[in-house]
Amino acid sequence: MSSGWIILDKPSGISSRAAGARVARIFNAKTFGHIGTLDPMASGILPIALGAATKMIPFVEDVRSNIKEYEFSLQFGFETDTLDITGTTIRNSDVIPSRDMVLSVLPQLIGDINQTPPAYSAVHVSGRRAYELARRGTDIEIPARRVHIECLELIDVNENIWHFRTRCGRGTYVRALARDIAYLCGAYATVDMIRRTESIGFQIKNAVQLDFLENLVNNGADFKRFLEPTDFGLGDIPVLNLDDKSVKLYKNGGFIETDAYDGMWRVYSNSEFIGIGTVACGILRPTRTI
Repeated sequence: MSSGWIILDKPSGISSRAAGARVARIFNAKTFGHIGTLDPMASGILPIALGAATKMIPFVEDVRSNIKEYEFSLQFGFETDTLDITGTTIRNSDVIPSRDMVLSVLPQLIGDINQTPPAYSAVHVSGRRAYELARRGTDIEIPARRVHIECLELIDVNENIWHFRTRCGRGTYVRALARDIAYLCGAYATVDMIRRTESIGFQIKNAVQLDFLENLVNNGADFKRFLEPTDFGLGDIPVLNLDDKSVKLYKNGGFIETDAYDGMWRVYSNSEFIGIGTVACGILRPTRTI
């Protein structure tokens, strides 16, 4: 069974989980996970962990930047229940703001701001996912939460298609950001494109497309060259090599004396990655083994 990472360029039209399942089938992996869910209509960077690499997801999230970059476009004049083009229109307006007005409100959405997630989102409300309640027609009130917007800029306007770029922290909803741009202009808007171009330091230029991977498989070509190792993305954690005796003890959950300084370590047996450990007061303790 394969273990490792695929930095996927997810296509629009499928869920993140469905994309992960297709990658898992390609590599014959029994388990998979991903970092940072993308809406079905969104495309772009989706880091997918296969096999033993799923155990490393929380550590990759912890040691890498949580900043993500998106390009998105919106149309003014209407709002849907999902805040994107796949939803049902619930509000209309003849107000189409000027370029100067849009540019004037963008600074209000930069920095640490309060953002109310969309009704169709995965946030929990009364113990249920918001989208589950929204699909049932339940009236829900989702509390605003603090998110970080590093930058937000208008890239282009083509008739009534307005293109933006943003860099933002974890938990930010691009659909809600588009909604709030419109509200500040006294208008309504709906997103018609979202593309994630960076996620926790991974760049879109280094991602592989799902159709391309599947074509390689169907043509008997080398698709495994795109599989990154299990310890991929953990480069900021220092390396600790163990001798054979210590390796056996470590894998069995034992504690090992060491002169390494306190903190988190990537643990290896020669060149083989065997897990994450934590050193405290001269003792290495297994945190997660492979």
